[in-house]
Amino acid sequence: MLGRLPGVEQFEAGDWVALKVRGKGFGYLWERTETVGLKATIEEQIALVAERPEVFEPQFTAGRFGWVVVHLAGIEADELLELVAEAWCLTAPKQMVDAFEATSGLGSEAPR
Repeated sequence: MLGRLPGVEQFEAGDWVALKVRGKGFGYLWERTETVGLKATIEEQIALVAERPEVFEPQFTAGRFGWVVVHLAGIEADELLELVAEAWCLTAPKQMVDAFEATSGLGSEAPR
């Protein structure tokens, strides 16, 4: 899944794996708890949690971003890919995002 996103770097850090693009974090995977934390807009965080609280929970907010915890057992792979791609799009440089969105059909409609 991550191979579809240009420039993704993975760093193991204790109990989790950090997902970064150009040194900036957009996600964290905790294999032990089978969860992933993803960067989102605050509006998206609120909507996801309200829609399916058994799958999504708020992690924290930082500035204009609301990170969300995703329980992997409750989400289909295609929806997870879309959320990971959106998190990546919120973090990657604009030119990289534009090129990715033009060819992939995935990405974020949110302003960066």
